[in-house]
Amino acid sequence: MGINGLDSQAQPSDGVSQTEQPAADPRMEQRDALRDSDGKKDEHAAGGETKISKEDSDVRLIEAGCKSSPASDSEAGVQADDHGHGGGFAPPEGGFGWLVVFAATWCNGSIFGIQNSFGILHTMLVKEHTDPDDQTSQFKVAWVGALAMGMIFFCSPVVSMFTDHFGCRKTAVGGASLAFIGLLTTSFANSLVLRYFTYGVLFGCGSSFAFQPSLVILGHYFRRRLGLVNGVVTAGASLFSMGLPVLLKKVVEPLGLSRTFQILSLFMLVQALLALTFKPLLPAGRGMGPPGMSPGFGEPQTQAAQGGSKWNRAVVTVRKYFNLRVFHIVTYRVWAFGVATAVLGYFVPYVHLIYFVKEQFKETQKEWVLLVCIGASSGVGRLVFGKIGDLIPGLMKIYMQVVSFVALGLMSMMIPQCSVFEGLVAVCVFLGLCDGCFLTMMAPIAFELVGPMQASQAIGYLLGLMSLPMTAGPPIAGLLHGYFGNYTVAFSLAGVPPMVGGVVLFFVPLIHRRLQKCQASQEDTSTTAHMLPASQSAGESKSCSNGDILPGYTDVETHI
Repeated sequence: MGINGLDSQAQPSDGVSQTEQPAADPRMEQRDALRDSDGKKDEHAAGGETKISKEDSDVRLIEAGCKSSPASDSEAGVQADDHGHGGGFAPPEGGFGWLVVFAATWCNGSIFGIQNSFGILHTMLVKEHTDPDDQTSQFKVAWVGALAMGMIFFCSPVVSMFTDHFGCRKTAVGGASLAFIGLLTTSFANSLVLRYFTYGVLFGCGSSFAFQPSLVILGHYFRRRLGLVNGVVTAGASLFSMGLPVLLKKVVEPLGLSRTFQILSLFMLVQALLALTFKPLLPAGRGMGPPGMSPGFGEPQTQAAQGGSKWNRAVVTVRKYFNLRVFHIVTYRVWAFGVATAVLGYFVPYVHLIYFVKEQFKETQKEWVLLVCIGASSGVGRLVFGKIGDLIPGLMKIYMQVVSFVALGLMSMMIPQCSVFEGLVAVCVFLGLCDGCFLTMMAPIAFELVGPMQASQAIGYLLGLMSLPMTAGPPIAGLLHGYFGNYTVAFSLAGVPPMVGGVVLFFVPLIHRRLQKCQASQEDTSTTAHMLPASQSAGESKSCSNGDILPGYTDVETHI
């Protein structure tokens, strides 16, 4: 089931819109005739006294609901068009969207280029803050980069709420500005604890608020090419991962750590300007509805709560913009748990690889080449796997992540086993390919699992779940290095979580197919039962509600 299938599933029905009047029902016509004849008989028999039965009143209510003015119909049509990726909305698939793609590319590149090059910054921080008598120095310094990467994902659920409420543009501009302030103030910090806050917290939080809208905004401009566009964005971003290590090693590092952070802050300043192009095509606050419900389904509840207490209004607002509805989907829960498990060892090579080379291959002066190889192969992988992902239907895309996680774990275990530098280069190339496949498939799989209306929440909660293991991985590896005196155990153990996560993800499509079969059998049984004639008393209310049996049809039509 591709993106288009999910889009049609997200709306009640493509064939019958919210503005169409249902076709004339023979049962209603018969009831009208009986009502007229009964009314005439009662009028003559009881001296003009009219008796209206409960069934008659129900028919009149149905007729009143079916009749609407042309103005209301047109307004409802506009709302249906504005509310999302349903039948009334078609992304432009290009045009101004390509400028948005460029801005998203810069955003991903500047954020993750700096993060992926942290191995060089790590060595510079070690020189400035290492205590020769303290065996936990690697552990303490590793927290600077780990906090920044963890905060990018930890803030994601809150970013989802801001994105849905304020829109992609305001959220991204504010985040990029905060990241700029964080990097700039880091250049003036002279203690490790202060850099925990300026680089780890400020830069990390700002990057999160700038990064996630760059993923969500792509779904506003592309649907059919969404996988390819994600590949282009992440592949272009990998150019930063290739160029920044060279820039840091050859140009910036001789200037000192303070000048390095000042130069890096300029990348985020440019991003704050480019984020102004994130013009959303879907209104903010819409797109929170689950599949099969109108995106504005929470509005009546909000209006009803306006007359209540402040606490009730606050609860309704929080539930509207910060809901856990995506966790009601079993396949999403399993997928999120598998990805969160896998990333425990994901960031370890990016932080400790350069220092490992300095210890293992002391004669080489080209350790930065490894980061360039990871960035280059990651870019190729994002382009190639992004295009392949568009050709793979439905949740079969998850198997690409399964293979990438298992291979990533094996490559991490191979790092301490390399006795020559060229072998380490080959390992880093495969490591980058796995990285490109994993990141490129993340957004399309989220769209497949929860639909476009809940994609922002799904991505946000997933990144939030990834934050804790991703933050803990590098410091744990630094602690193991200080205890054992080498990186053999650290890199070997770092390869275990990705392999475990890959095994968990393997079962997601199987669970999805099983749930589909169960749901299809239940629908067939329910439809058959309602198609059979059944006696119903006049005073008995209908148990089915709109959309229970035939989504998009009225109560009367569900009995046909």
